[in-house]
Amino acid sequence: MGQRVRREARVEGVVQGVGFRPFVHTLARRLGLAGHVGNDADGVFLAVEGSSEGVARFLDALKAEAPPLAVIDRIEVTEVPPLGAARFDILPSPPGGVANTLVSADSATCADCLRELADPGDRRYRYPFVNCTNCGPRFTIVRGVPYDRPRTTMAGFALCRDCAREYADPADRRFHAQPVCCPACGPRLRLGTAEGDDALRVAVRLLGEGRVLAVKGLGGYHLAVAAASEPAAAALRSRKHREDKPFAIMVPDLAVAGDLCEVDPVAERLLTGRRRPIVLLPRRRAAPVAPSVAPGNRMLGVLLPYTPLHHLLLTDFAAPIVLTSANVSDEPIVFRDDEARDRLSGIADAFLTHDRPIHVRTDDSVARTFRGRAQLQRRSRGYAPEPVVVGQDFRRHVLACGAELKNTFCLAKGRHAFLSHHIGDLENYETLRSFTEGIEHFGRLFDIAPEIVAHDLHPEYLSTKYALDLAESGTVEPVGVQHHHAHIAACLADNAESGPVLGVAFDGTGYGTDHTIWGGEFLLADLAGFRRVGHLEPVRMPGGTAAVRQPWRMAAAYLGATDDTGDLDVVRRHAREWPAVVSMAASGVNAPLTSSAGRLFDAVAALLGVRDTTNYEGQAAIELEQLADPAVRGGYPAGISAADPVTVSGADLVKSVVDDLRAGRAVDVVAARFHNGVAEAIRGVCARLREATGVGTVALSGGVFQNVLLLDRTVDLLEGRGFRVLTHSRVPTNDGGVSLGQAVVAANTTGPVRQ
Repeated sequence: MGQRVRREARVEGVVQGVGFRPFVHTLARRLGLAGHVGNDADGVFLAVEGSSEGVARFLDALKAEAPPLAVIDRIEVTEVPPLGAARFDILPSPPGGVANTLVSADSATCADCLRELADPGDRRYRYPFVNCTNCGPRFTIVRGVPYDRPRTTMAGFALCRDCAREYADPADRRFHAQPVCCPACGPRLRLGTAEGDDALRVAVRLLGEGRVLAVKGLGGYHLAVAAASEPAAAALRSRKHREDKPFAIMVPDLAVAGDLCEVDPVAERLLTGRRRPIVLLPRRRAAPVAPSVAPGNRMLGVLLPYTPLHHLLLTDFAAPIVLTSANVSDEPIVFRDDEARDRLSGIADAFLTHDRPIHVRTDDSVARTFRGRAQLQRRSRGYAPEPVVVGQDFRRHVLACGAELKNTFCLAKGRHAFLSHHIGDLENYETLRSFTEGIEHFGRLFDIAPEIVAHDLHPEYLSTKYALDLAESGTVEPVGVQHHHAHIAACLADNAESGPVLGVAFDGTGYGTDHTIWGGEFLLADLAGFRRVGHLEPVRMPGGTAAVRQPWRMAAAYLGATDDTGDLDVVRRHAREWPAVVSMAASGVNAPLTSSAGRLFDAVAALLGVRDTTNYEGQAAIELEQLADPAVRGGYPAGISAADPVTVSGADLVKSVVDDLRAGRAVDVVAARFHNGVAEAIRGVCARLREATGVGTVALSGGVFQNVLLLDRTVDLLEGRGFRVLTHSRVPTNDGGVSLGQAVVAANTTGPVRQ
């Protein structure tokens, strides 16, 4: 038996609401140690006292055996004199202090809870709100920290005797589980006048009848229909005014996911892990899914149940269901009960709801796989608000307000960038309210009072206006960050790097430093600054934003007035408007210049007859990718100038597309050759820039690189020329990652900490 020692420790990270205190208590008792453990605003504090061997084993196990939801950033251990303690206690949380602890994301139902849910002998049998320290609601119910029941939306549900006993029993996995409840004391399920299991039976019957069901989930309401029913899916699409954008499908289990789609090992881990995003998967040709679920799309967005309610619903219905965010038009997901009744009454036939309040609306995350790792396309439920840990400290508190589309905000301090859940497109009051309420909540939750506010350069973005209004107070320093620099900085932060890199930022729209619309950019960049060293040759956008909604206008701009175009289908389809649009582009009146890669993809999509008008952002480019034959390897040439900055001729690519169309080439081959030509142009520019700069690392970012065919071809070509290539994984390559990029740029371009 070694000498008696005492150690105090501070544990930082995601360690509240994940069963960390009971884990510490059980571990200490198992090793015969005395002391205490508690939560405070910094995380978990503890002390252990006993034999030197026992204390050493305890400290080794503290991280190695931590609970499944815990994410430990740091453990600081201090040696102190023994006090002669005889027992180990869990202490109450002290009030006050600066909040430095982290909050866990909502987590899918664990295997132990699922066994209880399915056990007729268990008192939580078929109870839709079963949870424990290893699973269940977290972020969506948290009102403040330290994370204790009174600071959650479960505060109104008093524990019954049995739940109170579990909550107080260190040997129980519900020991200090804040959302703990049961049918006797917890939330209740309702559908009309039916409650509990009766409500579920009615819901299953309505789905079978082809009805549209509104279902209250973790972070808001969803709309559900039978995925195999074309009348039901078509009715939902019509009522929701969602013409083409695919719906997500929830399936009962992994086997059914495999029946519908090809599931690789990375996708399997995503589908079955605790975060449970929607995963975009290659669709099987015989997949029994209604045409209106994902019209014309070779991919399906699939997710597995992540709440007990979902498990019950999918088990009882025994077939896949569409599960799409419940909102009207472009508004954010509905999460308040009164708003749901008001806004969804014209869409849903019935409401399957419950009385546990949702504090923060949180949409589903979306992911796909690329070269053996996950790539997030929307980072929200299951991920937020857990931080992105970056390579450098934020010396001052930063608020980054993000972009206009696919908005997220980011609050940062220390080495933690708290990237928000998906807010949406900041184009209406409801989304703006969600944005401002979210910033206030994150500020309280993580005790961040911004000293710097970063924003996009576009003066008309609501996020920019919010930042500049905030800066007028005089207490916050505004920092404008160019949109594409933010994209590249986000890619650097995603990979915990600082540059310099050759950044390729391809997207639809971004406000340039020359006040034109950028979007096909080559930047020599690091976290502090950038130089525009190349771009796509600018072209006019006839009608401005009308050209975004009507890709055929971009075809007109690229073809111009001098080309003999009368034989082209796109010209015949728009014969009446074509001369005026060509004239508009030639004159430059209501036709701003753009170097956008997104608009180049739009032009080619219209030329190939893929789409002349769009119903959602990026639709033409997405469908062009779907059309392309991935077996085709040859690409069209594009001229690259010797100027500084270098320019790439998108018109050359368009001309090759037209030549092949006139030669009778199949459109899937033409689409593939265009993609390959863009990738080869990127390689050519980067090779030239490496000679000039000596930089051999390339960072790829921007919404155009959601196109996996283009991304795959580009990475292949760059790596084949010896480049090191950085792509996104932890944060989206689209505008959902811009706020992170803004935050790290602002932190690296402002002065020292204020005294």
